[in-house]
Amino acid sequence: MKLRIQDNSIRFRLTRKEVDALGADGRVSAAVSFPDGASLEYSVETSTLTGQPRASYSPDGLVVQVPQAAARHWAVTEEVSITGAQPLENGQLSILVEKDFACLAPREGEDEADLFPHPLKGHDIC
Repeated sequence: MKLRIQDNSIRFRLTRKEVDALGADGRVSAAVSFPDGASLEYSVETSTLTGQPRASYSPDGLVVQVPQAAARHWAVTEEVSITGAQPLENGQLSILVEKDFACLAPREGEDEADLFPHPLKGHDIC
């Protein structure tokens, strides 16, 4: 699972196995470790209690909850993403959970075996 954070925007990209696990088990997680022994866990989980994606942060890590029905539907269809926005005191937090697509141009050293086929592969693009 890839995590991208930019300003008030968080985006998770999930592989095929992770999308399947989220749909079936209701949770996927990963962590980044730091030299001092600390780590940051980040996860996406389903919830029957939320109607929109929502994020929370605590010493345990970053958690994004998505509606269970939406996640199950997303996992078995061609839908690319689950999106939402969470109000903040001064603005909003944009949340995006999406399927991770293989690159259009091969990159040396990257294993893309578990990624979704890119929808534009084989099309002429500028």
